[in-house]
Amino acid sequence: MFKTILYELRAHAPFTLFGTLTGIVIMLISLSTQLSRSIFETLFWVLHPSHVFLSALVTAGMYRLHGPGKLWPTLLIGYFGSVGIGTLSDCVIPYVGEALLDMPNRGLHLGFIEKWWIVNPMAFAGMALAYWRPTTKFPHAGHVLLSTWASLFHMIMALGTGFGFFTVVGIAFFLFLAVWVPCCTSDIVFPLLFAARGEK
Repeated sequence: MFKTILYELRAHAPFTLFGTLTGIVIMLISLSTQLSRSIFETLFWVLHPSHVFLSALVTAGMYRLHGPGKLWPTLLIGYFGSVGIGTLSDCVIPYVGEALLDMPNRGLHLGFIEKWWIVNPMAFAGMALAYWRPTTKFPHAGHVLLSTWASLFHMIMALGTGFGFFTVVGIAFFLFLAVWVPCCTSDIVFPLLFAARGEK
């Protein structure tokens, strides 16, 4: 399992880096157009539930494809793999970055609590679709990009009017970190760990 984790992290690093670069480009364009903070907030609340949906689809789908695929384990693994790890990726790690970079408007937005009526149903929709028709490849790629952009807009909401080169570098670092480990863990390692136990 440890070798599998290392392999998946290495394999996903280039695509995660690509996602991070797209995030930085989107950030620079968004800030140069001087969009209001409310637009960034709206984008976060669109992207985060969408990320949770795809994460639930992939996590539950991986368990369905490689494990016993029973209903209740699929739902539990799908929920904690998507909402739990998705919250770490989109909300907690970006907030840590905001705090360490001393951003003026930093705040921790826990989607499954703050917008529970959106985030939780999206997770269950992803799990239901995965139970009915499991698939993993395209949703995982989409999941990585959506997670990057959700984390990005969480951090943009915390920015003030001015930012420098080191802030951009810091945001890039935390974007990469927020996606690289959690997304590989939720989509691949987490369900396969339980699938292996189920097979035993």
